[in-house]
Amino acid sequence: MSIEEKVVLARRVITMERDAATDWEGILVRGERIVRLVRRRDLADLDDGTREIIDLGDRVLMPGFVDVHAHAEVVCRTAYRTVDCRAPECGTVPAVLDTLAGAEPGGRSDWIVGQANLFFDRKLKEGRLPTRAELDTVSRERPIALRAGGHITVLNTRALEVAGIDRTFVPPTYSITGPVTVERDAHGDPTGIVKEMDVLLPLPSPSATELAEAIEDGLGRYFTRYGVTTIGEISETVGGLQAMNELALAGRLPASIRIYLWVPGTMSLEQVPHWRDHLSFTAPESAIRIQGVKMFSDGGFSARSAAVNCCYKDAGDFRGNIAFPKYFLRRALRICQDNGLQLAVHANGDRAQDWLSRSVAELGGAGGGRQRVRIEHAGNLMPNPQTAELWAAAGIVPVPQPVFLYTFGEYFPDYLGEYGLKGRFPFRTLLEAGWRLSGSSDVWIGSEREATNPFFSIWCCLKRQTYSGGFIDVDEAITLEQALRMHTIDAASVMGEEDQKGSLAPGKMADIIALDHDPFEIDVDALRGIGVDFVMARGSVVRSKTAGRF
Repeated sequence: MSIEEKVVLARRVITMERDAATDWEGILVRGERIVRLVRRRDLADLDDGTREIIDLGDRVLMPGFVDVHAHAEVVCRTAYRTVDCRAPECGTVPAVLDTLAGAEPGGRSDWIVGQANLFFDRKLKEGRLPTRAELDTVSRERPIALRAGGHITVLNTRALEVAGIDRTFVPPTYSITGPVTVERDAHGDPTGIVKEMDVLLPLPSPSATELAEAIEDGLGRYFTRYGVTTIGEISETVGGLQAMNELALAGRLPASIRIYLWVPGTMSLEQVPHWRDHLSFTAPESAIRIQGVKMFSDGGFSARSAAVNCCYKDAGDFRGNIAFPKYFLRRALRICQDNGLQLAVHANGDRAQDWLSRSVAELGGAGGGRQRVRIEHAGNLMPNPQTAELWAAAGIVPVPQPVFLYTFGEYFPDYLGEYGLKGRFPFRTLLEAGWRLSGSSDVWIGSEREATNPFFSIWCCLKRQTYSGGFIDVDEAITLEQALRMHTIDAASVMGEEDQKGSLAPGKMADIIALDHDPFEIDVDALRGIGVDFVMARGSVVRSKTAGRF
């Protein structure tokens, strides 16, 4: 007979509840929910044989982390026929070419796909991307795509041929990630560099079985091991979403998944109200549900396609482009409002954020609760304080990514000049102004290896150290308490779930993790090395070092 109630004990509990007692030592769980917090002296009354006692000794308990913006399916799929070419391990162009050359043998039609870092040209010793000709030295028979993040890719000659990209090729004006660019040489021939085109390339895809296996393995590898128990998933494929539902039904989904349907990637905007015609979700909503819609209003800085209020260096008066007109935004807002969904809009550049905020305000405001409009990446670069005033006027939720401070925060001036030195990740300023901020990974292909570790993101908030070892505006560092809230209770609030997740209190979901070190008792540089020995998600143990369950 299964025991419905469990008691999880440790040295102390970090509840993330304001003004909570500091001497709690355990948590009583019934089913998916927390019943109450306990102290060890209560054990005599609790250990009566009707409850499972899980004693984690000197560990520290805290709520599971909430990653409000991730591409979990994408990162899980990188294990499928993708060659890891990321720096610093591949720190030079020859090292990248050698790694690609070591790809598994294949026929003429078999792609070689390399995963390279965001801003890869800045992270290689040569200070540039590998060229089409250099990729040709690896193979002229097999198509090669070196994906430097999700916005820019280098193709060899064979890949250009397979994709039909030649001097007469006319690219579409827009893809699901932003305006499309095919770079050309002085003769009009493609150089091999394409931007915002990855979803338009005929890259290999896993079978349904391979995809399900990759998702199950990847969720544990990239999220559960770091204590992430809730994921705001930016959807990739219908098949991937269906696989997550099947995992939930089988009791093998280790995190609650809150899905943002990628429009027009996963499905079109017109299909969103009828998503049940495309997806059969039968698992409980506590495990998986459709949360909202995700759209791109501009591109990325690495592709020079983010819409900014200044001009890009050495690009004349070019400032990036807004990807869709106001009527499309109006339609998206109405569909989300009518169907109880939350709209999340990617806007890297401050001009895109300003335009979105003004437009949302004119269209009636951002709404509230689980339907409050989000602007993804708002708070990463804010050269003009007026941008935050526009967020406020619209009522939107800013969703920044602290990990990007490390990933590319030092490169903004390379693209924007002095303008790129202003307002980089101004978290202290925003918190002092009363904003409620979250931290998220935005993990995608090309992300840094620690991107899905919330303690790495927390370290970024405190240390503010860049990829090359420098520091960005250290006066904007925040406290550990503030950073923990960004990744727990304040992250839960982004999806309107602070009453269910993000802290340890009676009635909340039993999303509980145990740490091998107390974050308040170690040096800041040791934060990113904290181990998560135990993870309980929705009342079920999904990771336990003592029980050998990983």
